[in-house]
Amino acid sequence: MTVPYTPARPPFWRNEKILAWISQIAVLTAVAGLGYFLWRNMITELRLQRDVSFTFSWLGSVAGFDIGERLIPYDNTSSYARAMAVGILNTLQVSVVGVAIATVLGVFWGLARLSPNYLIQRLATLYIEIFRNIPLLVLLIFWYQGLFLTLPGLNAAVVLPGPVFISVRGMAVPWGEPTASWPAFLVVLGAALILAIAVFVSLQIRQERTGQTAFKTLWGLAAFLAVAVLGGLWLQPLTLSQPYKEGLRIQGGYIFSPEFLSILSALSIYSSAYIAENVRGGIQSVDRGQLEATSSLGLTRLQAMRLVVLPQAMRVIIPPLVSNYLGLIKNSSLAVAIGYPEFFHVAAKTTLNQTGRAVEIFLIVMGVYLLFSLVTSLILNLYNRWVQIVER
Repeated sequence: MTVPYTPARPPFWRNEKILAWISQIAVLTAVAGLGYFLWRNMITELRLQRDVSFTFSWLGSVAGFDIGERLIPYDNTSSYARAMAVGILNTLQVSVVGVAIATVLGVFWGLARLSPNYLIQRLATLYIEIFRNIPLLVLLIFWYQGLFLTLPGLNAAVVLPGPVFISVRGMAVPWGEPTASWPAFLVVLGAALILAIAVFVSLQIRQERTGQTAFKTLWGLAAFLAVAVLGGLWLQPLTLSQPYKEGLRIQGGYIFSPEFLSILSALSIYSSAYIAENVRGGIQSVDRGQLEATSSLGLTRLQAMRLVVLPQAMRVIIPPLVSNYLGLIKNSSLAVAIGYPEFFHVAAKTTLNQTGRAVEIFLIVMGVYLLFSLVTSLILNLYNRWVQIVER
């Protein structure tokens, strides 16, 4: 009777799995110990040198300063927490609108650089090369000092249909003011969103089952807009407020300040140049033979781009697009150079000067920007996983 061979287990100091766990635990312990040492040193220095303790209770104190641009009610009797909320919303406003404009411009110039028209192609190349190679801060200050601060005064303001007033004080546009039915309209918008998602999913299932193009995005958007428009006509959640001149001021409407327009323009144009190169590279990564095959099938160039090229190019475009969006959001902090009250300006400049709470404030600032980045990465990574081609 033969006895099966059983290899002897090596001692734990030669076991690779055990050594891997030990090394990871050792590194984690060292990092935690270093973090604890730095934390204790910081707390001790605060108590000895400045006779202050580490606390966030000051967030409930009265801020005592005003903020020129705000999306929520705020005055100089509001708390520091409220002031930071105003700064966060200003940052989100610039970031969200900037991402939308930069994406549209980036796709346009990326496609233009691949145009067979020589003039359009060269114009796109010139646009991309110029704005990719100018520092964003220089572009921002030039946009602010060289354009928006050189606009005519209010008495000589440019008046466009609407009416829209453009002057050195910014751009005043008609704006909707919420009525008593606004909360009910928000419920209608939520129902419209649910309906749009249901339409999109049902058409997606139908397309996978039949193989026929269902235009799911178009029909989902149409369903959302139909419910939103009908709900708006029924509830009338907004009243239109039109701007008008009254002496040396503009009343009514909504005024976009020169600072806001400057940071929005600089961020959008700067980021669009990088997005354009991502779009160009993604499209060129698709084999040219597939584009030629679409021509033999009788598809137009627009149909070939929408149905064949772009779905494959998206898996190349999305990963670097995440970095472009994150850069745009974080670069919004450069608005402190022109006085726009975004989050970094409100927290790390005004609030810090008044409270002297450097450690607490910068922890809040880092946490907020980290949250912005993680949420943006999560959304785009989920979208990237959805558009990736599943290989069999």
